[in-house]
Parts: sequence; structure tokens; C-alpha cells
Amino acid sequence: MAGIPPPLMGNGGTQNPAYRPAVPFTITHQYLTVMKKHILYLWNFLTDGIWRITEDEVTKTTYSAYNVIKSIYLCINRFTKDRLVSKASALTYSTLLAIVPILAIVFAIARGFGFDQLVHQQMAESFGGNSEALQLLSNFADSYLSQSKGGVFIGVGVLLLFWTVLNLINNMEITFNRIWQVKKARSMYRKITDYSSMLLLIPLLLVVSGGLSIYMSTALKHAEEFTLLAPLSKFLIRLIPFVLTWLMFTGLYIFLPNTKVKLKHALVAGILAGTAHQAFQYLYISGQLWVSRYNAIYGSFAALPLFLLWLQVSWTICLFGAQLTYATQNIRNFSFDKDTRNISHRYREFVSILVMSLITKRFAKGEAPYTAEDISEECQIPIQLVHRTLYELQEVKLIHEVMDDAKSEDIAYQPSMDINRLNVAILLDRLDTQGSEDFKIDKEKTFSDEWEVLIKAKEEYYKSSSQVLLKDL
Repeated sequence: MAGIPPPLMGNGGTQNPAYRPAVPFTITHQYLTVMKKHILYLWNFLTDGIWRITEDEVTKTTYSAYNVIKSIYLCINRFTKDRLVSKASALTYSTLLAIVPILAIVFAIARGFGFDQLVHQQMAESFGGNSEALQLLSNFADSYLSQSKGGVFIGVGVLLLFWTVLNLINNMEITFNRIWQVKKARSMYRKITDYSSMLLLIPLLLVVSGGLSIYMSTALKHAEEFTLLAPLSKFLIRLIPFVLTWLMFTGLYIFLPNTKVKLKHALVAGILAGTAHQAFQYLYISGQLWVSRYNAIYGSFAALPLFLLWLQVSWTICLFGAQLTYATQNIRNFSFDKDTRNISHRYREFVSILVMSLITKRFAKGEAPYTAEDISEECQIPIQLVHRTLYELQEVKLIHEVMDDAKSEDIAYQPSMDINRLNVAILLDRLDTQGSEDFKIDKEKTFSDEWEVLIKAKEEYYKSSSQVLLKDL
């Protein structure tokens, strides 16, 4: 065996523990180095490169796949940064405070129409399998209703009941608006009308779902005579809870945010969130051993922590679906996101001149005004940067919003001053002076030289562009 060196031997002829094969170590080190480079490349591509790819650069199939990847990444990233798990905990507390008044309202409406037992049965089937918690809450709701029938409590109690319920729905709207980055909430009139309508619809939906389940169960008994129809009927009956949950989540994602949510994005998120919620309920109901351990520790009090856990996970799933709806609908807004956040002052001014020039030239021609999407597509400007630029131009009173006649649902933009006087110098001066300058720096005496140098430089800077009208660019 010439050419193969013997292993290093220590005392007693055993192999020296200091001996390490050099070749395997080198291969492992190189392999880890290559893997590290690949992981770093994939991470850079996921966080930056994929957001810089436009639709014209790749095929439609590849671009659609990239959009799916971007939506998942954006959803998880924003879900973590916005701390939606903490917001789910806050909604859990608000729900716990309002659950008895909500049940009281639902049962009161149901009794008025004579189907309170059907509503109670439907709630028992969809309550996470915790019959003790539902029975406890039902007793609280009955007591609440009996106490509010007479005496001084009738006025204060009813007001407190409605305030608690409306406060919960208002907290839900605030959370959804923050996910959607909507700064303007519903007016008080819309809150009262919309929220009251939703409360009136809840018993109706429960009755419809209960009636549908009964009808399908009856149809299944007749379908058992037919070999081919029986499996299909069983599948449809098992699908009913999923369909109702999908519709419930979809309705929440469309109704709660104070903005326009497209049905296709809300439906996809509603199906995913509803399926996850049903899967959690199945695990929750099936975990009888786990529930029995809680009963051994807490006794009859075990219903409360289990109910809180059910609420917490349910709200977490709901908010994740809302975040997914926002991500899929607004994925274009985050193209070139890193570059948009780090844009230079010079390029920001260039984009402002470009956008303002487009708006004034179209106005001069008497054509339909530009929308943000039109400007983004025509000039290949990231839509997020277009929205930011249009917001700044509105702040300096150079443009204002109008409704596009051709697209009645879209907002367009028109100049807010005479375009025959609107030049580049006015635009740059307003952008420069926008904001507060009310500080205690002594620019009149101590630092007057620095201030005068800046003013003179700005005057020279604007002088050459004072005669250039934006409509003539």
C-alpha cells in the first residue's frame, strides 16, 4: 500500500486523536462557503432583486410566480413588523368584554323572529367545541336581557350594551385600517348604520346556514338510495362549514377596511384563512386529552383559558388573512421599495417636475386628467413613488384631486393654478419651503452668513428656470 501514509499513532498503537483528515475538512469548508453564498444571493434577490423586475422583462408565467413569492414575503414581513399578534391579543380582550352584549343582541333578535333555538344550535356547532364556555356565556346573555327589561337599568344597560358592541367593531376597523394604511376612518353616521346592519345580519346568516345544513341532511337521507349521489352529498354537507367560514372571512376583509377591497383578493385570503380556522377548530375539538388535562388543573374554570386561546388564535388567523389581502392587492406599490425609500433629493425633484409637467400638458390639451396608475405606466415610475409625489404636490397647493369621468371610481389630478404662470422655479421653491422652519437657530445675526449663502444659491438656482413653463417641457 505504497503512497498512502499511515495514520499517526499514539502510545499503545492507538490512533492519535490529533489526527484530522485534511481533504474532508477542506471539502466541508468549501461546501459551507458555497452554500452561504447561495443563501446570501437568494436573500438579496428576495429582499431587493425581485422587486426591481418589471413585467416587460420576463414572461407572464414567471412574473406571476414572482408576484406570488413577493406577496408571501410581504405578508410575513409586514405581519411581523406591524406586530399583529399583539393586535390580535388586544382584539381578544375587546371580544371578551363584548361577547356577552353581542350574544344578548343576537339572541334578542332571534327570539323576536322565533328562531332562537336554531341560532343557539348553530353557535354551539361553530364555537370551537367548548360547550361549557357557550353555556356560561348564554346564561350571562339571558341574565343581561332579563335585567334590561325594566327599572333604571333599561336605559343605561341598553346604551352600555350597544356601546360595548360598537366599540369592538370600531377596534376591528381601526386594526384593519392600519393594515391597509388608511388614515381616514368612517364617519360616525356610517359607523352606526354599517355596524347596526352587520349586527342585524348575523342572526339571519346563522338561520340560513342552519336551514341549509338541515336541508342538506334531509337530502342526504334520500340520496343514500342512489350509490353515485351519496358520496357527493356527504362531501357537500361537510363542505358547508368551510363555505360559510370562507364567506365570513371574505366579508370581513371587504367590509371592515374603509377603502375599496377587490373581491378576488379578499376571496383568496378568505378561503385560506377560513380553511386554517376550520383546521384549528378540528384540532381543538379533537384534542380531548389536552382539554381533560386543563380540566384536571382548572376544574370548571378551564373553559375560560381555553376560550381565550380559541379567540387569540382565531384573531391571529383573521389578521393574517387581512394582511394577505392587502399584500396581494397592493403588490405593485412595493416595486423598487428600497430605492424609493432611499431616493436622492435631486431625483425626487426630477420626478416632481416630470409628474407636474405631464399633468399641466394634458390639462392644456383639454384631455382627460392623469391618474396615478396612468403616470406610473407611461413613465415607468414605481407607483409608490408616484403616490408620494402626488401627495407632496397637493401639500404645496399645485394640484388637486378630481374624479375621472372615464373611470368614475378612479381619482385623477388637475393643476391648482394658472398653467401660464406655473414654471419650474415656482414648483422647486414650493417644494423647498414646504414644512416648518420655526426653530431657535439665530439666522438673523449669529448664523446670518450661512443663511444668506443658502438664499443666494437658491436664487441663482431658480433664476435660470424661472422662465421655463411646465406645460412647455
